[in-house]
Amino acid sequence: MPDIPLGVLDLVPIPSGSTAADALHNSIDLAQHAERFGYARYWFAEHHLNPGVAGTSPAVVLALTASATSTIRLGSGAVQLGHRTALSTVEEFGLIDALHPGRFDLGLGRSGGRPPGQPTPAPATATPVVDGRAANGLLIPPRFSFERLLGSPRIALQRKLLLLPGAGSQDYAEQIDDILALLAGTYRSPEGVEAHAVPGEGADVEVWILGSSGGQSAEAAGARGLRFAANYHVSPATVLEAVDGYRAFFQPSDFLDKPYVSVSADVVVAEDEETARELGTGYAAWVRSIRTAEGAIEYPTPEQARAFEWSEEDRELVRDRVDTQFVGSPGQVADRLLQLQEATGADELLITTITHDHAARVRSYELLAQEWSRR
Repeated sequence: MPDIPLGVLDLVPIPSGSTAADALHNSIDLAQHAERFGYARYWFAEHHLNPGVAGTSPAVVLALTASATSTIRLGSGAVQLGHRTALSTVEEFGLIDALHPGRFDLGLGRSGGRPPGQPTPAPATATPVVDGRAANGLLIPPRFSFERLLGSPRIALQRKLLLLPGAGSQDYAEQIDDILALLAGTYRSPEGVEAHAVPGEGADVEVWILGSSGGQSAEAAGARGLRFAANYHVSPATVLEAVDGYRAFFQPSDFLDKPYVSVSADVVVAEDEETARELGTGYAAWVRSIRTAEGAIEYPTPEQARAFEWSEEDRELVRDRVDTQFVGSPGQVADRLLQLQEATGADELLITTITHDHAARVRSYELLAQEWSRR
């Protein structure tokens, strides 16, 4: 087995019957456990206007978590640049790096509320897919259309509330360049005026680009020689396109001499498959709430999830995500993660696990870490 590090991606989920404060305490506790279990990274996602997700500001949660841990790398998966400036992003991460130097990953992503720009043509997927499977059997489901989400009133309201009146988002690639220049201390305005972010300039952060396709994000990461994180758990249909596109665009840089990829997966592990599937019962209902654009609901108990009424349209809406969630015993899940790594050529894997019960969530990560270390 290749030496593939595992990381954690945390959305700071709010289980039904609990509060945002409970979710934050749970996430910090999980990060402390993940550090002891041997996970390489712990990343926080950014989401807004979701009743069941408390991860609204990665930098703030990272600062809190850094004070409660000591060695594990911490990062954003990802800062949504559609409603931030390059300077505010560099200053936020410069602040936390000043107190905890050398521990942070600055993961950058386009926000869901950003109006679509001119798409970058994605290179043809080099990895063959036949009958919905990669050559090694990894499931590559049909592509899901996000148009319904992008056109929803809730997403429009999110954009309105996150941007100042009359403001527009900077071009994504330009924004990445400005961030890199501010970190390096080489920023110059078009008029030749220097800007120096204090703190921020010289911060020892590792920059990553997150993307779900082989288009603009893959090009931005590859052309600048940055690390790239692809999402099997968000968009399993396009994960091969994403990693192939990134590698096709890659140019060696001061950061990397060859491509470096992390791939995410949704996972639930328990001592046996039956228990794991019971713990994962709420997942389909939770995904449905996201894909109907109502916003992620508080994560339901198995009993609550079984009480939901489902139409065939609902089932089709979440089928790709449910079918590509890795649920089972430690051995079963490790086998599927190895299959994902082999199909994508990932250098790292990023694990996201949500269960209603916090202790079961911690145990899932513990069992996986134990199995991974044995292989």
